[in-house]
Amino acid sequence: MADAEEDDGKSLNHDPLLSMVPIHVVTSASQLPSEFLDPSPVKQLIIGFDCEGVDLCRHGTLCIMQIAFPDAIYLVDVVQGGDAIMTACKPALESNNVVKVIHDCKRDSEALYFQFGIKLHNVVDTQIAYSLIEEQEGRKKSPDNYISFVGLLADPQYCVEVFLKWIKGGLHLGKDTLEGFFAAGISYLEKQEVRVLLRQDPDFWTYRPLSEQMVRAAADDVRFLLHIYHKMMEKMNERTLWQLAVRGALYCRCFCINDNDYVDWPTIPQMPENLVAEGDIMEEEILSVLNVPPGKMGCIIGRRGASILSIKESCNAEILIGGAKGPPNKVFIIGPVKQVRKAEAMLRGRMLDV
Repeated sequence: MADAEEDDGKSLNHDPLLSMVPIHVVTSASQLPSEFLDPSPVKQLIIGFDCEGVDLCRHGTLCIMQIAFPDAIYLVDVVQGGDAIMTACKPALESNNVVKVIHDCKRDSEALYFQFGIKLHNVVDTQIAYSLIEEQEGRKKSPDNYISFVGLLADPQYCVEVFLKWIKGGLHLGKDTLEGFFAAGISYLEKQEVRVLLRQDPDFWTYRPLSEQMVRAAADDVRFLLHIYHKMMEKMNERTLWQLAVRGALYCRCFCINDNDYVDWPTIPQMPENLVAEGDIMEEEILSVLNVPPGKMGCIIGRRGASILSIKESCNAEILIGGAKGPPNKVFIIGPVKQVRKAEAMLRGRMLDV
């Protein structure tokens, strides 16, 4: 497919609300920027990142990988490009010199790891960042109240403040800019349409050639990530930035459970020396995987989720269950060591219930 839009030149503006950018459908590594394929150790690269596929997890099928730069969006067609293009992308996805801005990295990381042996590293997960900013600013997070990507796009703190001014009649914007705001989607209607299509036909992302709707939907999932990233970085202090890095690394590992206790994965980020020097000693955060005996998951979840919810409310830790996608019979706990151990004890207690 030809580029969805033509670009007169490279733009260094990080604000994708100001203009639309060209979209490139990529089937060969030669079509990707060299700065992505060969990351520089002296110049950090920041990209928006997402994946689409069929039942995206270890057993599903990764079909498209979206990569957003300030001046272009690249849709890596994994169906057409196969192992060759994913092998070419692996160094960047594992590189400490490339920041991958993503919303909810867990399943994407799982698919990359089990389908292509890629250990996703150095992510900024905007779902995690949102929760940390809320906590930093004194707002209490409810268990399981994770911000969706559509919800994030609709939050005026991060994406649509100028659009809201336009709605109120305070600005007069050109056609291209308006198209950009509608792509962000206050209601994100097209994404809702795609969700309906996915329910009707789970193989939606496997069809080729990519339709205009598929191209737009895939691009819209990364189009505003860099804008959101910069807005979030303005809000976060050094303490929450460190927490963000740690939790991002743990979330990437979460469903990628293996037999070697992640020894072949990149190390978890250490606390910056200046925070240690200031005496701001924070407890280590860990990932714990709890095995659940057959038939006992119902005791943990409880009627309508009441048991697992009460445990989450009692512990300052994230408690995740693989659900229908798996991994089966396992509970994943992420948080400070003491809170993780507390959650483990409570979960084991539930397993003893008859």
